[in-house]
Amino acid sequence: MSTELQQRKRISLRGILSFFTFRIIPTLLLMAILWTLFQIIGVLWSSYIEQSQIASRQGDYAATASAIAAQSDDNEQGSNGQIRLMQFATNTPQDAVEEATVSNGGGGFPTNTPIATEPPSITATPILPTDIAERQQTPIVLPTFFPPANSSEQTIAGTAVPTRVPVIPRDYELINILLLGDDGEITNDNTLRTDTMIIVSINTETESVAMMSLPRDLFIYTPTPTMTRLNTVFGIGESFGWSGGGFGLMRETIFYNFGIQLHYYAKVNLSGMREIIDTLGGVDIAVDCNYQDYALIGADVPSQAVLADEEALLYTLPVGYYHFTGGEALWFARTRNLTTDFDRGRRQQQLLRAIYRAGRDNGQLANLLNLWGQLTSVVETDIPLDVAAGLLPIALNLDAGRIENFTLIRTYHTLPWQPPSGPFAGQFVQLPIYEPVRQLFEDFYQPPTSSQLQASAPTVAVYNGTSNENWDIVASERLRASGLNAYAAGVADQTNRADTQIIDYAGLDRGSPLPLILEELNISNANVTVQPDPQRTVDYEVIVGSNYDSCAGNVLEAEG
Repeated sequence: MSTELQQRKRISLRGILSFFTFRIIPTLLLMAILWTLFQIIGVLWSSYIEQSQIASRQGDYAATASAIAAQSDDNEQGSNGQIRLMQFATNTPQDAVEEATVSNGGGGFPTNTPIATEPPSITATPILPTDIAERQQTPIVLPTFFPPANSSEQTIAGTAVPTRVPVIPRDYELINILLLGDDGEITNDNTLRTDTMIIVSINTETESVAMMSLPRDLFIYTPTPTMTRLNTVFGIGESFGWSGGGFGLMRETIFYNFGIQLHYYAKVNLSGMREIIDTLGGVDIAVDCNYQDYALIGADVPSQAVLADEEALLYTLPVGYYHFTGGEALWFARTRNLTTDFDRGRRQQQLLRAIYRAGRDNGQLANLLNLWGQLTSVVETDIPLDVAAGLLPIALNLDAGRIENFTLIRTYHTLPWQPPSGPFAGQFVQLPIYEPVRQLFEDFYQPPTSSQLQASAPTVAVYNGTSNENWDIVASERLRASGLNAYAAGVADQTNRADTQIIDYAGLDRGSPLPLILEELNISNANVTVQPDPQRTVDYEVIVGSNYDSCAGNVLEAEG
């Protein structure tokens, strides 16, 4: 009995071993093989999708921007010198069509020869400091720049190609940062357009800042070579693997057409900008025009806007001083209905000033370096930490009189143009006019003049002479943005004034800021009363009336 039991046990054990050997183990091996194949297929599929997206984006840009192998044709329609405005033109459209030949005049830089970095030496913090005052001083070495060669093309897309412009003279140590905002997350067309382009030039000697907005519809030459809208250049560089990527191509394009170097860039999409503003707790903005538009993708209609057309869902944001969330600020900065891209550039600079003010006032700017990792998670930038540390003291001590704002003026700095052929045929673009644009960039490279600083010294008290809430703040913010020492003084003794009035207590003959006040608030000399007072507490008094209309964008007339 014992022997039989042992034999049965041996048979059972063999069965179990056989089951595992021929059933379980093959099954496990098969599952492992299938899982491995699944992972391999997943990796290959992801790579295929990525390559397909890249190819699709390249195809889109090849179709929309003629980024590669653009052909030259001297006989193309429109090869009558239009774009030569960038090299010699005056301001009149008649000069745009005159035949002329000019030399390069682009500074004489040979192809692929790096020009000296600028500035040669300034100081910054090599490590993350907790006390800015105790930071160690080390020189910053700015990126090497290879200037583009002069174009050999004669015409592209029916437009004459400009020669490279001369370099703008630089008398100070400057760091130029290109700020970009892209709409790629809402277009869904495999393209990347940077509709926001602002150059921030930081003068490390005078500790002043200048901002220059570049309209998205500037039709310029980029050395791929092609003629294209400026807002497509970054995407072209990204898609076609340009040296330095999108920013590398932007650096060469800006240098070629405007004669200045860009050293660093920072790019943010709509979600990133919304997050930055919301992290700051929102921003305060003086809206000096009535803006009217529909709901915008990626933005929120401001809660202060009123429904102008219920059926069409058209909203009007009236003149006023508002606290915006990130989404609301995007609506304000992006709206183009009944306005222009030039005015939008002005509003985007206004938003930047509001972001700066909010960060400074709540202490987050002083803590910037400790928040650098969080910031760079939503902002794509090549600004090194040590450069940011070196510039932080300037930012913390910056006053309104040392911030200048520059924008191009349509039909003065630019000429409206419709390319007769190519991917932009028939579309409305803007050709830069060389002489006024060069003068603008020369001014952009200079710090505030002594006369500007002198004009910022007198005090301007702004009173609200209407029943419209906060109009004194709106007008004072408009003056402060121009570098004037203005402040909102509250409600006037009368709130039924029709006309805006100015009382001049200083009575200055020279160095008076009065012409600037009149220009910014759109007031005539007839509304000025001169009352020199040696015992004055303020130099100028502005009483805002219900006809106040300083709107630079010519959008909608302000309602009293």
